[in-house]
Amino acid sequence: SLSLPITELIVLHFSHPDARLQQALHKLAAEFNSGQYGERLLRLRFQPLSTPNQTIHDIYDETDANTAWEAINDLIIQLKTEQRTLHICISGGRRILGLLTMSAAMLHFGHQDVLWHMYSSAELRQAADEGALMHLPPGAEFRLIRVPMMPWGSYFPALRQMTRPTAGAADVLAGPRAWLDGAEYARARQVIERLTERQRDVLAAFAAGLNPQRVAEKLFISIKTVDSHKTVILAECRNAWALPDDDWLDYHFLAEKFGAWFNLAD
Repeated sequence: SLSLPITELIVLHFSHPDARLQQALHKLAAEFNSGQYGERLLRLRFQPLSTPNQTIHDIYDETDANTAWEAINDLIIQLKTEQRTLHICISGGRRILGLLTMSAAMLHFGHQDVLWHMYSSAELRQAADEGALMHLPPGAEFRLIRVPMMPWGSYFPALRQMTRPTAGAADVLAGPRAWLDGAEYARARQVIERLTERQRDVLAAFAAGLNPQRVAEKLFISIKTVDSHKTVILAECRNAWALPDDDWLDYHFLAEKFGAWFNLAD
C-alpha cells in the first residue's frame, strides 16, 4: 500500500476519435462520481496527448514521437512545478508511450516519485477484455511492480532547464545531449593537456580502438612501455571524471571517451 493518499488520477491518452478508445474513457468516467471513486475522494482527469500546436492521434514516425515526448514532458514539468508527488503507472496502450514517459520522468522525478509497471495474469487480462471487468475479483493475480529508475534531473538540475523543448525541433533532446557532450569534451581536454607527447600518441592509438599489442606495434614500442603510459593516462582520467578508486578502468574506456576527440582533431 502507498503511504501517501492519491488525490487525482490523470489518464494520459491519444487524441483520437476511435470508438473503442472513447468507449473505454466513458466506461472509466462512469466509475467516478463528483470527485469520488467509491467512498474515496479522488478526482479523475483525462489528459489527451497534445501540444499547443498539434494533437497526437498516434505515433507513426519520429516526428510524432518527439511531439508526444514534448506533451508528456510538459505535463510532468507542470505537475512538479505544483509540488506534486507522482506515481506513474504504465499499463496498456502503445508501448512507446511508456518509453517516452520513462524518458521524461528520469529528468523531472524527485526521489519520492515512483514509476510503476502494472502486472496482471493472462487470465485476468482476458476476463477484463473490452472493459468486461472493472474491479479486481478476490485472489486476482495482479500487482504493481516498482520500476528501478535514477532521477537524473535531481542530481543534475541543469538538465531540467535544458529539456524545455523548442517547438518544431527535429530532436527534442538535442540540446541536453550537446550540453553533456560539451562536459565530456572538457574532461577529455583536461586529460590530454596533462600528458606528454608520447602519452598522447598512445592515447590516440587506444582511442582508435586498438588493443595494447596493436598499440605497441603501431608506435614501435614495447608492451611494457604501453602499459606504463596507459597507467598514467587512466590515472588522469580517474581524476578528470572523479571516479572512485575502486572503479575498474581499462583501455576500452579510452576508446569510448576519446574516440570523438581525435576524430574532431583529424
